[in-house]
Amino acid sequence: MPLMGPREMFAAAYAGRYAVGAFNVNNMEIVQGIMSAAVQEKSPVILQVSAGARKYAGQTYIMKLVEAALAEDDSVPVAVHLDHGPSFEMCRDCIDGGFTSVMIDGSHLSYEENIALTKQVVDYAHERNVWVEAELGKLAGVEEHVSSAEHVYTDPDQAVEFVERTGCDSLAIAIGTSHGAYKFKGEAKLDFPRLETISNKLPGYPLVLHGASSVPQEFVELCNTYGGQVGGARGIPEDMLRQAAGLGVCKINVDTDIRLALTASIRQYLTEHPEQFDPRSYLSPAREAVKKMVAHKIRNVMGSSGKA
Repeated sequence: MPLMGPREMFAAAYAGRYAVGAFNVNNMEIVQGIMSAAVQEKSPVILQVSAGARKYAGQTYIMKLVEAALAEDDSVPVAVHLDHGPSFEMCRDCIDGGFTSVMIDGSHLSYEENIALTKQVVDYAHERNVWVEAELGKLAGVEEHVSSAEHVYTDPDQAVEFVERTGCDSLAIAIGTSHGAYKFKGEAKLDFPRLETISNKLPGYPLVLHGASSVPQEFVELCNTYGGQVGGARGIPEDMLRQAAGLGVCKINVDTDIRLALTASIRQYLTEHPEQFDPRSYLSPAREAVKKMVAHKIRNVMGSSGKA
């Protein structure tokens, strides 16, 4: 099947009380690992491209990698999504470049400025049948150009007004998740009552969780065993994410966990095989590590196995 937008994916996910995984891509091995896992698990999947990934790999290269993946196996639904689009211009360029979904992130702006920017993107995107995700509230933490020193939790009544005034198709909300690998110093907490309230006020409407990597300690330890210094990294417990998927959250973003799996694998291989300098020798097991990580997320966090 060709690239598609998230509309049908999210409608099925909402009804089935599961989520679709949105996995960040940066290079060929990551695209291959994610797609291999999605095909194995028979799951819909969203390939997510950040502003940093566009700068690193180039939008054309990434879209050609996606095209190649679909040419090899198009048995599962796939959407391509711009993650944290910082401007109307970048969203426009991604829409014109074949993305089926874009996120405009105006969460750093005032409420009225966020509405105006989101509405501008929505008007352009909807004329071209492209899905728009927006964000209301702020997540603490750092991810590329997106950073905040504090949480600003999403106000449920404001969320309803925001959706009505902008026409955005899905909404990323702040309920306690955060960007990066260092999410919690103490006990992990998500504001489930707030999530339920928002979901009840927007029945049938797909919500999104950003900053939702779990930071598996096995990969942190593997990284550190082989020379890494990833100290104190902690993420969102997977059972909490699975619970959120039953409360209107139809899209869960995963980036940090993929980076950890990839890098831990490469560190281990190069330490154990110091004579090797062929990139294929260490990128092959790294690609497999990405596949295993994504397959685990699809099965145990998203609950989307067999939903393709």
